[in-house]
Amino acid sequence: MTNVKTPDMHQFASFLDAKMCYQGCLRNCSCTEFAYISGIGCLVWNGKLLDTVHFLSSGETLSLRLARSELAESSLARIIVGTASSLSIFVILVVAAYMLWRYRNGKNDASKNDFEPQDILGVNFFPMHTVRTTTNNFSSLNKLGQGGFGPVYKGNLLDGKEIAVKRLSSSSGQGTEEFMNEITLISKLQHRNLVRLLGYCREREEKLLISEFMVNKSLDIFLFDSTLKLEIDWPKRFDIIQGIARGLLYLHRDSRLRVIHLDLKVCNILLDEKMNPKISDFGLARMFQGTQFQDNTLRVAGTFFGVLMLEIISGKKISRFAFGGDESKGLLAYAWESWYESGGTNLLDRDLDYSCNAIEVARCVQVGLLCVQQDAAARPNILEVLSMITSTTDLPIPKQPIFAVQTQNVETSNDVSSSKYLFSVNDLTHSVIQGR
Repeated sequence: MTNVKTPDMHQFASFLDAKMCYQGCLRNCSCTEFAYISGIGCLVWNGKLLDTVHFLSSGETLSLRLARSELAESSLARIIVGTASSLSIFVILVVAAYMLWRYRNGKNDASKNDFEPQDILGVNFFPMHTVRTTTNNFSSLNKLGQGGFGPVYKGNLLDGKEIAVKRLSSSSGQGTEEFMNEITLISKLQHRNLVRLLGYCREREEKLLISEFMVNKSLDIFLFDSTLKLEIDWPKRFDIIQGIARGLLYLHRDSRLRVIHLDLKVCNILLDEKMNPKISDFGLARMFQGTQFQDNTLRVAGTFFGVLMLEIISGKKISRFAFGGDESKGLLAYAWESWYESGGTNLLDRDLDYSCNAIEVARCVQVGLLCVQQDAAARPNILEVLSMITSTTDLPIPKQPIFAVQTQNVETSNDVSSSKYLFSVNDLTHSVIQGR
């Protein structure tokens, strides 16, 4: 199943790539579904699919174990396949006829453009010839990276201003009206910790977003480089964590919309010239709107933020972390063990010991573990996260993450007195059911 929000009640398996995740689920008779998510790792399920949402586009790919009778070998399946094939041929013929009609009409008026620029407050329309000029005709030398919805290029305007141009792929699944509606919504999101949309371009099949250029690119470039990581010592990492949290608080609560970032990872955190963090890729396929809210929210968003915090502290990717060469002990298991045994301070990248503030590091590790709790009700919302990492109040006691239990032997203490700790029983930040 493609384009889905993964269900609740997942377990984390310490497989390093999608192939190993598939093989691991195939060998485990109790594994009924799995998903390999870049930047997160291998998630598996053993029961029913709870709180799953199917999007028109974007989302993750969920693989399900099916009975043989449900596959193409059954007679019903053969009938369905045959019918689908016939319909596919019919659709192809209709599309071909439509494209021929469009081609002939285009020849009659070669200068005709099928899109008229719309006035959107605070957002500029960029003609295609301008975008091609600024990016050197989308030269590979100008390419900054490849996002989930298409490549991103650096551009230079005539006045010297640098911009980033995201060229949406045809698989993004958006029509002109939907594209313009999304731009109108994104233009209303203004916060110092969000990447700002400057404009757009729409010409025939091309759809492009133009945003401010971040000179230091993305956080992962610094975080996972043996030399560049020294430029972001602990005080700077603590500032980055707080900046990301403030940006999420705006998206979850303070903006005109309710936006849940479903792709929160280090490569989507951009850094300006002063190394201030700005959240990117929260736009088109990540936008929710309306006035009706789900009771069961997209709870995995809180887990993503917890993972992100632990990656920033340790300087290690969750998908590639192996403590002491032991591939069975992933980042979450090691973070839990570090907090349980020593308060969490030894999770910090050893090369940053000179700048360590033990109290801040310990609080951030504990909050990160709270954010990845299996029980959604035990996860703090983003307002509480900000309060927890910047105050001196007692923190709730996290339980051992369920996806870390199977990868290490540390036993959860049952005799820790929790009477003096505040336990979070808040409602999670609500998200809206309508999304694209």
